[in-house]
Amino acid sequence: MSLNKTDVESISRLAAISVEASEVEPLADKLSSILDIFTQMQAVDTEGVEPMSHPLDQVQRLRDDVVTEVDQHEKYQKLAPAAENGMYLVPQVID
Repeated sequence: MSLNKTDVESISRLAAISVEASEVEPLADKLSSILDIFTQMQAVDTEGVEPMSHPLDQVQRLRDDVVTEVDQHEKYQKLAPAAENGMYLVPQVID
């Protein structure tokens, strides 16, 4: 897929990115080459290939699910502008 100057200017406007006029042409070439790579990747036959979470066959090391910190909610609620019954009170933002 080939992008032109107008495409790059439109993309930069949508992304709220400032692109200098001198950078538009080289950027169009770079973006076009990236899109060409995606096109090549989409053309690969992946029928029968199982999805993998990691390219190496590894097992995720997990730690024991235990509490490691001291409960300090009362200390933190004393710092809050308003708290009641263990909950923080906040102004209503939706009518």
